[in-house]
Amino acid sequence: MEKFKVAIVQEAPVFLNTPESIKKAEPLIEQAAEKGARIIAFPEIWFPGYPVWFDFASKAALWEFAPPKELYRLLVENAITINGIYFKQLQDIAKKYSCFLVMGAHEKYGQTLYNSMIFFDKNGKDFWVHRKLMPTYTEKLIWGLGDGSGIGVLNTEFGVLGGLICWEHWMPLARAAMHSFGELIHVAQWPAADDLHQLASRHYAFEGQCFVLAAGTYLKKTDVIEGASSLKNISQETLDFLDSMDTGSSDVLHNGGSAVIGPDSNYLNEPLFDKSDTIICEIDPEKVIEIRMAIETNGHYSRPDIFKLEVDATPRKGVRFVNENSKDN
Repeated sequence: MEKFKVAIVQEAPVFLNTPESIKKAEPLIEQAAEKGARIIAFPEIWFPGYPVWFDFASKAALWEFAPPKELYRLLVENAITINGIYFKQLQDIAKKYSCFLVMGAHEKYGQTLYNSMIFFDKNGKDFWVHRKLMPTYTEKLIWGLGDGSGIGVLNTEFGVLGGLICWEHWMPLARAAMHSFGELIHVAQWPAADDLHQLASRHYAFEGQCFVLAAGTYLKKTDVIEGASSLKNISQETLDFLDSMDTGSSDVLHNGGSAVIGPDSNYLNEPLFDKSDTIICEIDPEKVIEIRMAIETNGHYSRPDIFKLEVDATPRKGVRFVNENSKDN
């Protein structure tokens, strides 16, 4: 099994502006590909940015307060849709640089926004979409709940590529489901990978006997204001609301923390905090084989005679029409 390189892009998007964020992402992807990276990961909800106002601004959850509603509209307008223009642009980028991309995005499906992880094959055609199963805390004001149809992986020439988003790493059954695919590379997307997120990422690497790319964003308040100001259809009231975010004595909202972790839970690349950069790391697949001698949670270290997990992978829609000719009848 040959060694190969992976990359994590720890940069701020052009906040709230997906077209400009794609323009920013392409040269970052190109640079990583030129350095030999074959799998390139971005942090959670990078397109067009994590809704930081819920964490740092007051009045964000009030019923009749205009700025959060306008910000939601802007997220919808900048959301990625499957086979939409932004989606196809990312497919083209993956093909152009012959790399597998793992992107975090607001995805619009139907009339609902989802926190989605989108895997793009290097061929520019195949893809996999995972929608976050359970938005956490104030995230429920933005995103719907993903269903079991998004629990899966993308098969690559290097091995199985999968991932989970943020606090899904504390859903034991979601982890067990993902371990059943035999991931070689697992992308753990975070807004920022702080100490607790590092713990969850390292635990996943050892439990799943895989390499983990913990991807976090380095985002400053000035990035938010500059990105939002690039939009023509945003009000001054909403810009003032974003400017009211309380970051204390620092301008930093998310401090990065991206890291690459081996299947023994040790760091191959130590967490990168408080700066923008791209991590490039070489992966040796044989290390996974070696550790599976001791533990293989979906094989010899499991007890299927005692424990059983059933995953309902049926796509769930609010309305289903059934007629006498339907197989559902």
